Amino acid sequence: MLIFCFIMKLKGEKKPAFPWFGMDIGGTLVKLVYFEPVDITAEEEQEEVENLKSIRRYLTSNVAYGKTGVRDVHLELRNMTMCGRTGNLHFIRFPTQAMPRFIQMGRDKNFSSLHTTLCATGGGAYKFENDFRTMADLELLKLDELDCLIRGLLFVDRMGFNGLPEGYYFQNPSDTQSCVKKPCSLDNPFPMLLVNIGSGVSILAVYSEDNYKRVTGTSLGGGTFLGLCCLLTGCETFEEALEMASKGDSTNVDKLVKDIYGGDYERFGLQGSAVASSFGHMMSKDKRDSISKEDLARATLVTITNNIGSIARMCAVNEKIERVVFVGNFLRINTVSTKLLAYAMDFWSKGQLRALFLEHEGYFGAVGALMELLKTTEDP
Repeated sequence: MLIFCFIMKLKGEKKPAFPWFGMDIGGTLVKLVYFEPVDITAEEEQEEVENLKSIRRYLTSNVAYGKTGVRDVHLELRNMTMCGRTGNLHFIRFPTQAMPRFIQMGRDKNFSSLHTTLCATGGGAYKFENDFRTMADLELLKLDELDCLIRGLLFVDRMGFNGLPEGYYFQNPSDTQSCVKKPCSLDNPFPMLLVNIGSGVSILAVYSEDNYKRVTGTSLGGGTFLGLCCLLTGCETFEEALEMASKGDSTNVDKLVKDIYGGDYERFGLQGSAVASSFGHMMSKDKRDSISKEDLARATLVTITNNIGSIARMCAVNEKIERVVFVGNFLRINTVSTKLLAYAMDFWSKGQLRALFLEHEGYFGAVGALMELLKTTEDP
């Protein structure tokens, strides 16, 4: 995952010049946050250069950028204060494969006249470093992606979501009829197990804002789900894959405990409806001939989600941490997985573990990068 923030070489100034950006480039999606000041004085507006006005107009007057860029209007944080300025924080995403076009836009809008350095972290900092330099005359300054993730998450949770809590959980996750989404905040958040689900998965044990460790991870994440769905169903996008999964029945693909035992495996508390073998029915040609693409998409989603939930639970037990927080763009518009994770944490821990989720799922790294911009330029 690559995280950017835009930094200007300041001459004794304590605040960075506008525009204020933070960017997180993952293996699948690019996440951009943009702070739009709403307290601009008449003097500031008069002195503002035309390309800075152009950038602000372009980002705030559109909800779509080209064919694949989207501004998540429903996530906008309004009238917030950062670095002594009041404004709105906008959340924008586009596919990582569109990064060359973004760099081209930076050159076309003459970003280098406003900023001379880009803060970056993760593998993409290396992958795109030369492109930024040669195509847009911009240099990269690398930051730590996990630092930014944690700081961004804690900042947004403290701010809240326009007067409402940032977090939520599912009440009665084991009962599909009475399972209800409930708001919550991360009061006294430490320690917490932070499960970041992007293209792959990283699991962190977080003891304070500056004290954490990466416990483990898995390569089977959101990228795996989308990649397998593209192979198995011919879909092209994450949204299309989830839409297909919402209409499918994974039990036509997966072999359940009851398919082996004829019912529950009571000795170990395994319900007959539990998955015994993901894709286990696909050994049978008759089963393969009878399933739909929607069934395959649903089974793929259930397989990836269950694997993540199992690893997260074991990590929580090993680290003796009862607060498990799931974030990352895999969870965007993905209620199937959030409810599955909530159920898994509750059922296998006998109610001792509760899965927590956050509304801004995959944007925390980008927010942390923006915070790093403000922190860096305030440092003496």
